[in-house]
Amino acid sequence: MPLSASPVVRRARLGAELRRLRHRESLTLEQVCDRLGWASTSKLSRIELGQSRPDLADVLDLLDVYQVPPGQRDGLIVIARDAATGRGWSKALGEMGERQRAYAELEAGAARIVEYQAAVVPGLLQTPEYARLRVAAGALLCDGVDVEADVRARAVRQELFGRPDPPHYTALLDERVCDPGGTPADVWHDQLRHLVALAERPQVTVRLLPRDAAPHGGVHPLTAFSYYAYPDPADPRTVLVETLTTDLRLAGPADIDRYERLIDWLLAAALPADASAELLAGLIGPAAVPRPREPRDAPLPAAH
Repeated sequence: MPLSASPVVRRARLGAELRRLRHRESLTLEQVCDRLGWASTSKLSRIELGQSRPDLADVLDLLDVYQVPPGQRDGLIVIARDAATGRGWSKALGEMGERQRAYAELEAGAARIVEYQAAVVPGLLQTPEYARLRVAAGALLCDGVDVEADVRARAVRQELFGRPDPPHYTALLDERVCDPGGTPADVWHDQLRHLVALAERPQVTVRLLPRDAAPHGGVHPLTAFSYYAYPDPADPRTVLVETLTTDLRLAGPADIDRYERLIDWLLAAALPADASAELLAGLIGPAAVPRPREPRDAPLPAAH
C-alpha cells in the first residue's frame, strides 16, 4: 500500500479530539450547531463518532468555535486532511467490497498487526487458490458475493508485506488451522508452503496454539479477531472482531486493553515461531523444514 495513514483511524482520532474540545468549552451539540448554522446535530455527532468523512471547512469552523490555539490547530488540520482522504484510497483499494475495505484501511498504516484465527488461514496469508475456496464457502451464506473480486482484493491487501515499512505481523493460529478440512491436497500443500515461506520474512511471525494449550486462566477467544497499532501512539489502537455477517470495530481503551492482555496470554501459550514453522513444514515433507531463526516475539507495549 502506498498510503501511510488510515483515514478510518484518523477519523476516529479527529472525532475524539473534537469531542474533547467541545466538552472543554462546556458546549452541547445543539449549541455548537446553532453557532455554525447547521440544521441538525446529526452532522456533528457523526463527525465526533468518526462515522463520516469530514469536510475540512467544517473542521476549521469547529476549531474557530473551540478557540484552538495555532500549534494545536495545525496538528488537527493534518489529522483532518488524513481523515478526509477518499479519492486516493478508492483508487488504491480498487473494487473491494465493504468488509475487505474495512480490513485494508486498518492494515495500510499499521505498525503492528496481530491476528487470531481458530479454523482458517488469515486472509493476509492465503494463496489465491485457498482464498477462492474460502470465499466460495462463505458465499453460500451471503448473497451477492463476487468470489473473484474478493480473491483479487485479498491480493491487493497482501501488498502491504512488500511496502518499504511493512508492519510487524503476527498470526496466532489454533492448531486446528493445520487440518485441511476437505481442502484439496494440492491447494492445501501450496498453502502450507506459502505459510512457511512467509514465516521466513523478518516482519512476519506465525505461532501455533496447540490443541491442549492452556492460556492464562483458561481464557480462549470466542471469535477470530485482528489487532492494529499505529506509529503515532495518539492514533487509536483498534480491534476488528470477525462475525458471520459483519465485523465489529472496537477502539475504546477498555476494550483494547482486554484484547492486549488476551494476546499476551495467547503468545505465552503458543509454540515458539521456529517450532510452529517446523510443524507446518513437517506437514508438507522433510525437505520443507525451515532453518532455525532468532525468536522475535514480544508482549504488546503497555497501553497508552
